[in-house]
Amino acid sequence: MSALDHPGIRKVSAALAEAGHHDAANGIRVLADAVRTAAAAAEAVGVPVGAIANSLVFAAVRGDEATPLLVLTSGAHRADTATLAALAGADRIERATPDFVRQHTGQVIGGVSPVGHPAPIRTFVDVALEQYDVVWAAAGHPHAVYPTTYAGLVELTGGTPAEVAR
Repeated sequence: MSALDHPGIRKVSAALAEAGHHDAANGIRVLADAVRTAAAAAEAVGVPVGAIANSLVFAAVRGDEATPLLVLTSGAHRADTATLAALAGADRIERATPDFVRQHTGQVIGGVSPVGHPAPIRTFVDVALEQYDVVWAAAGHPHAVYPTTYAGLVELTGGTPAEVAR
């Protein structure tokens, strides 16, 4: 089985193609090493760290209920949980456990893609990504990334553009 045959990568590729983002689907790169950080991904594809779209899954907590929140943030900074709570109308934002991430995305931390999840996830897209002509996102596996654009991320995810860092 080639790396592109990995079920997570296939699911992301199919989701991109189905959404009409054929260049992104055809641009999936499987890298020799896992790129679990923005810095590692940026080095592997030869772009500034800010051009990496980190897919961060959080638990947005309201009362006793936690729902998934996907934040696509520039690798150049960190998402601010107080800002995210205000944007999401949540009591608080918590770091998601690996099981919570897998349950809601079908993917593992370090390889979570903006697309290819079992069901839509409320998403915020960091406006800082807009300054890059091409941004790179995870493709459903810690060794895989794909090229897209800020507008492409917003369209693909149905996400809300937002300032997610302080």
